[in-house]
Amino acid sequence: MAREIRIEIDDEQYEQLKREAHQRHEDPDVYASRVLADGLNKARFLQGCAEFLATPGMREEFAARFGPQPGPSATAA
Repeated sequence: MAREIRIEIDDEQYEQLKREAHQRHEDPDVYASRVLADGLNKARFLQGCAEFLATPGMREEFAARFGPQPGPSATAA
């Protein structure tokens, strides 16, 4: 079930939001909702990763299975 959240942003941020939505041919409200949801999903994903790696033995098992070093395309989150 969808719920409504109201946020306030300053005029400069609002104008940037409108420009980005216009460039993507989207309604600013729909675009803002998607950007907020994407940000929340990323935060939940990163939190889940941190909890996974904090579980005793998981870091070692992950490294044993996939290697201890990040690949060449890995970036810091």
